Amino acid sequence: MKKYGPIGIFDSGVGGLTIMKEVLKALPEYDYMYLGDNARAPYGTRSFDSILKYTLECCNYLFEKGCRLIILACNTASAKALRTIQQNHLPKIDPNRRILGILRPTTETVGLYTQSRHIGILGTPATISSDSYIIEINRFFPDTEVFQQACPMWVPLVENMEYDNPGADYFVEKYLAQLFLQSDQIDTLVLACTHYPFLYNKIRQFIPSGITILNQGTIVASALKNYLIRHPEIEQYCNKNHQRSFYTTDASLDFERKASIFFEAAIKADVFKI
Repeated sequence: MKKYGPIGIFDSGVGGLTIMKEVLKALPEYDYMYLGDNARAPYGTRSFDSILKYTLECCNYLFEKGCRLIILACNTASAKALRTIQQNHLPKIDPNRRILGILRPTTETVGLYTQSRHIGILGTPATISSDSYIIEINRFFPDTEVFQQACPMWVPLVENMEYDNPGADYFVEKYLAQLFLQSDQIDTLVLACTHYPFLYNKIRQFIPSGITILNQGTIVASALKNYLIRHPEIEQYCNKNHQRSFYTTDASLDFERKASIFFEAAIKADVFKI
């Protein structure tokens, strides 16, 4: 008998809900299961070994809950852990299951938006230190120049719901100034962390007009839609009952409060005890 299940969406915290919202707009008929590892967030300052361990534990949990396909809606996990899991762990877990990241869909399309061929990447320290965006963008668009800036304080601002307060201005302006010191020709920005869209209005205040800020959510949603069309052997196992479930590794009430704001809808979550 076929075993059907939801599409899993994993993030280190609540930021991945910005991806999930866009996925639901594009593919509302499927079942989805979201897991936020809030107890160990943020991942952006963690070591490679820790990021790999935490990501693998959470993916295994989603597999145990019936997911056949998982989206790593976390740039840090996609940049640091995805390839190792795909190559070394997934064949042993179940070669018929899939884990997809959000870095590849973004880097495949970013070159289509820039006229100056100068692209700016804003991400966590772990994402930036991996150089994954530079490597992948240069693979698809070798005529571009990529400039990176780590923003270690942005995820804490968002996780603590301080992203829209005046106190956030200092850190938003600081990291943007450091990025544009590298090149004043940047015309396209990638918010390479799913938490960063909540700082969109602040970012707009401190950058020149006319700069494109890419929304990873719509890019990932489009890529997932195309993936399911191209891979019916995976799609056929994805339930279509319009059901959504949410899990957190931390206190459920705190997650529900934050997630309901991020998701713009009331959320009830269960706890995955790590």
